[in-house]
Amino acid sequence: MMKYLFFFHPFIKPISISCDLFEPGTYPGKNDFIEKCEMITWKQFLSLSETESYNKLDIGLRTRIMGLKKQFANEETSKRIQDTCEKLQLIEPMEGLFPEFLMNKVLLSIKQEGHDWIWSGDEFCTERKLEYIDDLIKDNTAFRNQRLNLFTHENEILLTTHWDSHFSILCSDKNTINKLLSLLIWKFFSATIKLKFIGVYKHIIKLTEKTIAP
Repeated sequence: MMKYLFFFHPFIKPISISCDLFEPGTYPGKNDFIEKCEMITWKQFLSLSETESYNKLDIGLRTRIMGLKKQFANEETSKRIQDTCEKLQLIEPMEGLFPEFLMNKVLLSIKQEGHDWIWSGDEFCTERKLEYIDDLIKDNTAFRNQRLNLFTHENEILLTTHWDSHFSILCSDKNTINKLLSLLIWKFFSATIKLKFIGVYKHIIKLTEKTIAP
């Protein structure tokens, strides 16, 4: 049976790189994030912004990109996110794209499960390309501004992201999900990935078709 692990796209705090570069024409590559920025988790941002819950933060972010119908939007939280980012010079996470901070670690965990190669498909999987995982990790421009799906040769593992939302989804069987989660938590992320994220996003899965902007 297929299981799913949802993980949030973190906020970004530039350390040795200018905030001005975070624009479409000059947006940094994923390895620049790792070397020159600090990851701010959603849990940290809840405290920094005094936002009450993951649900409100999610709705606020989606409100900011005009991804919700008016009756589901939350302008107050949207403004709180904007004010906090401006005050602390943080960069908001990108929607619908793989999170730069996390991808090398996710790919490395997949490699440690015995997969040296992974398929990369476009948004609708009308085209696909076989990629060497080590090359993707080294490539600073991998995944830049591309809506992609990644999957292993026998479809044992699927990694995808949801358009207009600030989370990605790792799909596999229960045992593989548990192994990958264990690697990510204990070896790479400490406690930044939580199983409860799945519960946080139940409202998104349930309401997606009803709440997206027409």
